[in-house]
Amino acid sequence: MTRNLIFGSLLLISSQFAVAQDANWKPVGDKIMSPWAEKVNPKETLQEYPRPQLVRKGWQNLNGLWQYAITSKTEQNIPSNFQGQILVPFAVESALSGVGKTVGKDQALWYKNTIKLEAVNSKEDVLLHFGAVDWQCEVYVNGQQVGSHQGGFDPFYFNISKYLKKGKTQEIAIRVWDPTDEGPQPRGKQVKNPEGIWYTPVTGIWQTVWLENVPKTYIAHTKQTPDVDKKSLTFYAQVEGSQSGDQVKVLALDGDKVLAEQTVTAGAEANLSVPGVELWSPSNPKLYDLRVSVLRKGRVIDETTSYFAMRKISMAKDGKGIQRLMLNNEFVFQYGPLDQGWWPDGLYTAPTDEALLFDIVKTKEMGFNMIRKHIKVEPARWYRYCDSLGLLVWQDMPSGDLGGNRWDNHPGQLSGYNLDKERSAESEAYHKKEWKAIMDALHNFPSIVVWVPFNEAWGQFKTKEITEWTIQYDPSRLVNSASGGNFLKTGHILDIHNYPDPSMPDPALFGEKQVLVLGEFGGLGLPIEGHTWQEKNNWGYQSFKNKEELLKRYTKLIEDLKRLIPLGLSAGVYTQTTDVEVETNGMMTYDREVIKIPETQLNQLHQTLYQQSIQ
Repeated sequence: MTRNLIFGSLLLISSQFAVAQDANWKPVGDKIMSPWAEKVNPKETLQEYPRPQLVRKGWQNLNGLWQYAITSKTEQNIPSNFQGQILVPFAVESALSGVGKTVGKDQALWYKNTIKLEAVNSKEDVLLHFGAVDWQCEVYVNGQQVGSHQGGFDPFYFNISKYLKKGKTQEIAIRVWDPTDEGPQPRGKQVKNPEGIWYTPVTGIWQTVWLENVPKTYIAHTKQTPDVDKKSLTFYAQVEGSQSGDQVKVLALDGDKVLAEQTVTAGAEANLSVPGVELWSPSNPKLYDLRVSVLRKGRVIDETTSYFAMRKISMAKDGKGIQRLMLNNEFVFQYGPLDQGWWPDGLYTAPTDEALLFDIVKTKEMGFNMIRKHIKVEPARWYRYCDSLGLLVWQDMPSGDLGGNRWDNHPGQLSGYNLDKERSAESEAYHKKEWKAIMDALHNFPSIVVWVPFNEAWGQFKTKEITEWTIQYDPSRLVNSASGGNFLKTGHILDIHNYPDPSMPDPALFGEKQVLVLGEFGGLGLPIEGHTWQEKNNWGYQSFKNKEELLKRYTKLIEDLKRLIPLGLSAGVYTQTTDVEVETNGMMTYDREVIKIPETQLNQLHQTLYQQSIQ
């Protein structure tokens, strides 16, 4: 089951019907494209199953050509006239949307699509799922509003059963409003006027839209947490529409072999004993399957499949009394790239699933064992690939409400001290709500080992409160409270940024209670002619003229970084995986056509980092 999820699509139960599928669709704009852009087919757009941690057979993909209209923000009624077609799920500003227009805070973006819904059993409900829509949306089915959602990075769904009309043909409409950097909501690196490290806005649908057929009683969500020391897996299933006496049966499987089995009352927590299983790590990314059923009087009402891994992330002191990052109770130096997850043609959205996988495969081939997913959240399939290929993930919370931080100097701190920003109650609520939703959506992916609530004091507020809440909400992972930001002594990790050369906090001041890491460094730039976002004024933190110069300087960075590990450094993050718009400091060009340093050379360099011992 798990192999099929990674390298192939599941057979669709029903097929999509979109109004006015147009063979004349094409990408717009004059920017560079990735090699996968030419493989984008509006009739078969991102058809892979979108939710690998909760798989159910009955589903229908709604990606493809929809109608769109851009209206005044004040317009609340579904437009009678639409302006053209947009390829979902690519944001309206992207080339692959076929539109390439900016919306902004004073306008609203509308979508409409007429679909053919396969016959639904009267005992089933229909759920309308959205992987992500940036930022605020209202959803209509057959002219009736079924619900609304705020949050640009978390998945959501509505039960649309009571809004369906007789017959197969149904109409879906969506209204989206997104103020980008002119609002207080989480928005990552999107800005109205892109420059430097700030990028093009992403408005509207940017992940897969799909329908799911479910029984009236169904598994809506699962939460599984491994305990390596106790050799057990805690499991909980949220069951919608359950009745008194309903049960949940959980099987842990290794192929066809049953490792553990337990049946509990619906709503109760199961605890599976799994002695003797292999531990997950970058060198051994072993995954096990789960089969989950809802039982009513012994009969299966609903059934889903999932997977898990046995993995522990923790911290412990070495022989010098310095805190270290521990994976499965052993020190493993974690080294990976800052991964922005942007595409020249799809912006937030990889053009194909093959493209989504490509960056992870190359990161692994380059010898990295970790990725810092930088102030963006990826589709669930991205994390599934990290799980299966063996890459540790540090997950950032997308920043919002930037600016206005106060600066002060405090003795005994680092070079300076950012005081927390005072944000409005509304702004704080947006951050807290979406951070919780993101953690809920991603909890089951074993590759994620560190949560990062804030980056570089960008909108950073109530650091101690947010950090302690994050630790309490998910004690199975470590929390890096502020990567390069407000250096309060809270959380498990103290994280500084330094460009271009490696550096680290003083272990004598900070190493006893917190793990010391270098959350960003490097940023060595090399623009490659014919593969840049613009012809001139591209930049890196330190720029070079050719690949030989770049390799020589990068080799020196690795040698300097290696010397810091015995002194107390537990992890490093190099900027960055790819070029992004005008930034040319990637290991690969923005279009992924050129790898600037061969993977084999990078792998050899990086292996020397992991060979460092705790002396």
